[in-house]
Amino acid sequence: MKKIIKTDKAPAPIGPYNQAVLLGNTLYTSGQIALDPISMELVLDDIETETNQVMQNMKAVLEAAGMTFENVVKSTIFIMNMNDFTRINSVYGKYFDENSAPARETVQVTGLPKGVNVEISMIAIK
Repeated sequence: MKKIIKTDKAPAPIGPYNQAVLLGNTLYTSGQIALDPISMELVLDDIETETNQVMQNMKAVLEAAGMTFENVVKSTIFIMNMNDFTRINSVYGKYFDENSAPARETVQVTGLPKGVNVEISMIAIK
C-alpha cells in the first residue's frame, strides 16, 4: 500500500502531485526545484545556491520518510544548460559519500517549471 509523504520543510506541491510516495521500502520523490519552503519564492542567486536549495528540499523530503541521502539508489538531474554541469555536480556531490553514491543521469532540457535551471528527483530504499 502506498503512503504519501508530506513535509512543510520542503515546498508544497504546485500541481496535482505529492512530494513523495513510499511503496513498501521504496521512496519515489517528485522533482524538487529551488523554492524556499517558507516563502515559496525561488532561490536563484546563482547555480550553486539554486542547487543547494534543491538538495535541502530533497533532504527534507527524505527525512520526512525516515531516510537520508545514504538511502538514495537513483537520482535524475534535469538542467537547462549543460555548461552548468560542473558547478551543479560540485554542490550535489557534497551530499553523498562518493563510495556509496547512487546511480544517476543528468539530462539537459529545454524548459523546467517556473523557469528554474535545475530540478532533481530521487528513488530511495529503506
